[in-house]
Formats: sequence, structure tokens, C-alpha cells
Amino acid sequence: MKFLGENQFLDAESAEDTETATELLQQQLEDAHQRLKALPAESGAIERAELQLKIGAILVDLEKGEEAFDVAKQAFDAFVQHQSWEGAVQACDVMFQADQPDSLAALGQGVWLAVTFPISPDLTVNMLSHIVDETPDDSDGGAVAAAVARYIVDLRTEGKQHDDLAFFTNNILGTVARRHSDVQSQEQFDYWVEKLELNEPEKFLPRLRNVIDVLVQENWWVDRDAIWASLPDQ
Repeated sequence: MKFLGENQFLDAESAEDTETATELLQQQLEDAHQRLKALPAESGAIERAELQLKIGAILVDLEKGEEAFDVAKQAFDAFVQHQSWEGAVQACDVMFQADQPDSLAALGQGVWLAVTFPISPDLTVNMLSHIVDETPDDSDGGAVAAAVARYIVDLRTEGKQHDDLAFFTNNILGTVARRHSDVQSQEQFDYWVEKLELNEPEKFLPRLRNVIDVLVQENWWVDRDAIWASLPDQ
């Protein structure tokens, strides 16, 4: 009889859990496809795009990145056409997580839309945190994204939501400060914020545009000038 160590039992159990989770995702994917096929011809484009978004997210979980990106891009185009900006940002999130050649372009455009329009602050902070994760430790880009996230929280939230997101974004800023400049104290942190001008929105917001341009390059899928011109008080 072969001896089975404790870790081998754990590995077997983990494999079974993974197989069960995959089967559940496959079933969810099939259900979503069936719902998409069953949509009446007169169904709205947004309803169809929301199902495509769900399909894309499941495909990401199944590690089918190329398929996930393609279906999320279709949803993105529909959301943009109907000026459903939160849906467009969610589609960008799926495209980013799909880890495809244009995923960074999707991230950049998602962040631009999330900051430009007053959509869910949770989603906006999530998109900005992706930039933090993607930038090198010594890059100012992560610091700028973290500062914008904290700024958005103050602009768009109040009460418990503000407290929760402020705590979260403050932690992001602290993490970025440590990795960027080995900041270890409040005094060092205050100096770091002032040095990088992270307490001055009129300076760090334009710098975010530069970060976004690096991510997107020339691969824009929206007309920024037209969108900007349509905004009030521009």
C-alpha cells in the first residue's frame, strides 16, 4: 500500500474543488448563451450587451481570454453607442482582465471614461487600482492613479461608503509610497505627497491623462474630443 501524505489529500481535494468550480462556470456560461440566443429581436442593445458582459466575465474566469475580450469588446461598442458609460467601463474591466494584446488599451480607456463620467465610485477606484498594479514600483504613474482614486472618493461618496473607500484608497496610497520611495512614517508620507504634488488635483489629473495615453497609445475606440465637447461647462 502506497503511503499518502497529508498534502496529497489536500491536493486531491483542491483538484476536486477546481473541477466543481469549472463545471459550475461552464453551466453559467451555457445559461448565459441560451439567454442571449433567446432574446427577442426587438430587445434593446443594452440588454444584449449586459448579457455579453456577463459571458465575457465568465470566460475570463475560465481562462478563455481571447473569447472574453472579443465578446466584451462587442458589449463595449454597444454601451458607447448608447452612452451607457458605466457599462462601457465594466466592459473595459473584462477586456483588461482577459490579458490580451489590447488589454492595456482597454484599461486606459476604461479609466478615462470612469474619471470623466460620474459612474460608480467603486468601479472607478477598481479601474485605477489596476493602473497601480500595472506600473513599476519606481514609476510615478501608480502614485498618480492612487491619488486620483482618493480624490474621486471625496468627490462622489459620503457616509459609510466614503469611510470604507477612503480607508481602502488611503491604504493603496500608503502601499505605493512604500514601494516607490520606501516611505515608513507619517512625516515621510506627507513629504512624499507634497513632493509628487499628489495633494493638488489641478496637477495630478493632467498627469493621469499622460499615464492613460501611454496605456492606449493610438488605439482609441472612443472619440474623446466629441465626448468632452458634449459635457456641460466645457
